[in-house]
Amino acid sequence: MTDLPEALQGWFDRRGWSVHPHQRAMLERAGAPALLLIAPTGGGKTLAGFLPTLTELAAEGRPGLHTLYVSPLKALAADIRRNLLIPIEEAGLPIRVEDRTGDTSYAKKRRQRADPPHILLTTPESLALMTSYEDAARTFAGLQRVVVDEIHALAESKRGDQLMLALARLQALAPGLRRVGLSATVEDPGAVASLLARHPDPCEILTADPGPEPDIHMLETDQAPPWAGGGAAYAIPAVLEEVKRHKTTLIFHNTRAQAEIFFHNLWLANEEALPIGIHHGSLDRGQREKVEAAMVRGELRAIVCTGSLDLGIDWGDVDLVIQIGAPKNVKRLVQRIGRANHRYNAPSKALLVPANRFEVVECVAALEAVKARDLDGDPRGPGPRDVLCQHILIAAASGPFDADALYAEMASAGPYAGLTRASFDDCLNFCATGGYALRAYDQWQRLKQREDGLWQLRDPRSSVRIRQNVGTIQDTDTLKVKWRGRGGAPLGEIEEGFAVSLTKGDTFLIGGQIVRYEGLRELTVEVTRDPGKKPKIATFMGTKFATSTQLSHRILRMFQQERWPELPAHTAEWLTLQREVSRLPEPGRLLIETFPHDGRQQLVAYGFAGRNAQQTLGLLLTKRMEDLGLAPMGFVATDYATLVWGLDRVTDPAPLFDREALEAGLDGWLAGNAVMKRTFRASATIAMLIERQTGGQRKSGRQATMSSDILYDTLLKYDPDHLLMQITREEAMRGLVDFARIREMQDRIAGRIDHMALTRVTPLAAPLFLEPGRVPIRGAADERLLEEEVTRLLEESGLVQLGAKPRGWRVPF
Repeated sequence: MTDLPEALQGWFDRRGWSVHPHQRAMLERAGAPALLLIAPTGGGKTLAGFLPTLTELAAEGRPGLHTLYVSPLKALAADIRRNLLIPIEEAGLPIRVEDRTGDTSYAKKRRQRADPPHILLTTPESLALMTSYEDAARTFAGLQRVVVDEIHALAESKRGDQLMLALARLQALAPGLRRVGLSATVEDPGAVASLLARHPDPCEILTADPGPEPDIHMLETDQAPPWAGGGAAYAIPAVLEEVKRHKTTLIFHNTRAQAEIFFHNLWLANEEALPIGIHHGSLDRGQREKVEAAMVRGELRAIVCTGSLDLGIDWGDVDLVIQIGAPKNVKRLVQRIGRANHRYNAPSKALLVPANRFEVVECVAALEAVKARDLDGDPRGPGPRDVLCQHILIAAASGPFDADALYAEMASAGPYAGLTRASFDDCLNFCATGGYALRAYDQWQRLKQREDGLWQLRDPRSSVRIRQNVGTIQDTDTLKVKWRGRGGAPLGEIEEGFAVSLTKGDTFLIGGQIVRYEGLRELTVEVTRDPGKKPKIATFMGTKFATSTQLSHRILRMFQQERWPELPAHTAEWLTLQREVSRLPEPGRLLIETFPHDGRQQLVAYGFAGRNAQQTLGLLLTKRMEDLGLAPMGFVATDYATLVWGLDRVTDPAPLFDREALEAGLDGWLAGNAVMKRTFRASATIAMLIERQTGGQRKSGRQATMSSDILYDTLLKYDPDHLLMQITREEAMRGLVDFARIREMQDRIAGRIDHMALTRVTPLAAPLFLEPGRVPIRGAADERLLEEEVTRLLEESGLVQLGAKPRGWRVPF
């Protein structure tokens, strides 16, 4: 297939457009079993994905579902529908297009299963739900193509694993199904292609002309960045000037709380009352839609936002992107800057604003990586088994299944290409009985095997509960926020833990407004306006990004330069001073600094392993220090270093980093730690051992936590090798504690440690003393300090001689 149908070609001609080479290539390879298209933002990749569909439907005109489009975002699916209807309606093509997401009405969803449109736009969760119905075989019988947009955003999460299992199910229902993946930012095309393809079939990779280099720089400000912090308040005057100079500016932040703070400060400085909005995932959907509509109409000069606007929605005439804070990940930065000048062969324009002095270095490293087209990303490893368990239950909800056939189907999905039969059988047994320690409880006896060998639900009515709990997104427990009064308008959501900490009269920011907490009513936080106080900040949920491995390595290489002409003078002087009084960290080596400060002995380990890993390293180092008879008192971590303080000077840091001892310490620490309980709760929810929705009612966070903690403690005591306990440890190691980054650091340094024993704080260590989130350690140091304090009091009272130890005395507490 190479030619467009006459009606569609006429539409191109009337607009004065021609088909781009990569769009033509997609038409030519329309019959391929799997295709991955990598094309720049604004390059028409979504239309490229749909051109074969429109061409085939224009020629055939047959009823039924032809193409399924899967998007990471509901808003993106709705936006694609609006854009796709333009050529269809203007070319007069008889093609029905509909979307199906969590916002779609139940009546419409039911009708779509019985009478699906030609093109259905959906999300991974809605697709998984559709495959759980008994009529799935009829709904998808004629399916020809699946288009997965922004596939890079799904390839990095359990949502992608769930999607690939759903595609394996669709392939079984429609054997001729062709798969298409679309993305602008893929660091390892081969890995994503393997994920998309039906194992072991190959996936072709098409790469479009990347277009012109982006116009991207660091924002110049009159004031230097502070030594620590993430708000970048110092840059607000300069940011406002850029907003005035451009039509529409997107101002990205890495966290929702930072976005709220920046928006509040920006609005206070906005003396000209420029129309500026805020957009993030914790705001009420109605408020987000108002901002989106105003953006499309060109009514806003700037939008302070988070990852909610990362992906390929075309929000109108955006001509500048500003990234506040180091991007942490080059691929994310490329995605964000692509929002500006969203046109083919038009350079994107972006400015980076480091929030603190170290982020200046990281921003320069990210700029160089973008120019070198050096994207980052870590391999994900095999598909997680909690998602596998959920998929088995989804399959059971759709009807009886043969275990051999289901295993073969799952092993054809890219993330599960290495799935062993024994591992599959463990998951099947868990779904059937709950596992050894839980098999006596009826609520976890969910599957049974019939005489003919097929597996089915023990109670057919449980299919409703399975469908209510489909999905892998684990939102932090939140409470709705509304204006007080009957019919109060919704504002958004805040974390349940933050809400519990509030007392009447406390104020916080949400949607850029300062509100006053009045009380909790029916699991809804009621607020009133109170602009007169300095607000607390809601602890909005959302990802806290860690600097990627590749970006960390680039920073280490930058440190080896003799001079840094690309850095501002204040930052270059800071690094030069560090080199004079100590040394700079090097690739393949670990720099350890020790020095006294504020009456304590300090140790700084420059691991450059990312915030989660450096935090875990702090926990493990302090445990090792206690094991070795030292007296640690606490630690704090950033993306690049961990600072530990205590009573004793560390003279030889090498034993602290013994690999076997660190791993043993991790095992002991994880067993009873809150991290494990939190991880267990997430995996148990995905595997459907714990139900968040029952009878249409959602459990509160406290209820879910209580039931998951009881289950965890029971399994830890009676069945520590239970499948979910295995999954929990795997997930904790891979995610929250990020121990793989610590292993990568140990492999990188191979025991090469540079220990600098110094007499004072060094320039590179100084910002660590300003970092929030200091973690105190309770242990031997407390006992020693208590004994010293008692001795001092006794000396002052004259009961003992100065400097002598009190004999026969015991501390009475």
